[in-house]
Amino acid sequence: MLKEGEHLEPLGNGIKVIVSEEYHFSTDTILLADFSAPKKHEKVIELGSGCGTISLIWCRNIPPRSITSVEIQSEAADMIERSVSLNGLDEKIKVLNADLKELNGLVEFGSFDMAAMNPPYKIGGGGIVNPEKQKQIARHETECTLDDITRTATKLLRFGGRFCICQRPERLTDVLLSMRNSGIEPKKLRFVQQRKEKAPKLFLAEGRRGGNPGGLVTLPTLLIEGDNFELSSEMINIYGDYKEKYI
Repeated sequence: MLKEGEHLEPLGNGIKVIVSEEYHFSTDTILLADFSAPKKHEKVIELGSGCGTISLIWCRNIPPRSITSVEIQSEAADMIERSVSLNGLDEKIKVLNADLKELNGLVEFGSFDMAAMNPPYKIGGGGIVNPEKQKQIARHETECTLDDITRTATKLLRFGGRFCICQRPERLTDVLLSMRNSGIEPKKLRFVQQRKEKAPKLFLAEGRRGGNPGGLVTLPTLLIEGDNFELSSEMINIYGDYKEKYI
């Protein structure tokens, strides 16, 4: 089941994910999985799944009706498939090794209740480009742009369906404009700070396909740490059983 350089990472409630140095996850991944948590009856899709952590976390408690996990890199897609089998979730999660820009014919457009993606944070051509292709694709918009992502989400979602994304605060304008220009109206925004005296390091956003313009709600800031540098109570709840790794 495991290949050289891989190991299992527990996600809580008996769910485990296969990770490696090239394909792993971060706190941002866990925060987006919680923010986008689907309902039991929903048909959902994760774009740019990496090692599949978000799709697997969605199955940690009450899983949705069905999950499609899309990943362009064949090595990562293979890891997701093996993680899915390891957790006995073959009938719940469908893995597609595909480019998110080329999903026509692979999935049913307009049928998903929710789509989510933890995208590359750096704009194409911006910053120091990692020489390792796997990390380059994960961190820079080399394979898809923000507009590619939101346009794809619009095609996938039913009317009123949700699109959830996380990004760095410096790209807030880019995200909100791209969503609106693609027909997804921003409806929820939440900033994430390490602690109270720090500036936000991340934001989480949700939009609705075909939503009426306006009505964006800013949720209370999510603090990762409390006053004494310990995990906040909300972060402990978000981590769930996985929190034992951190406290």
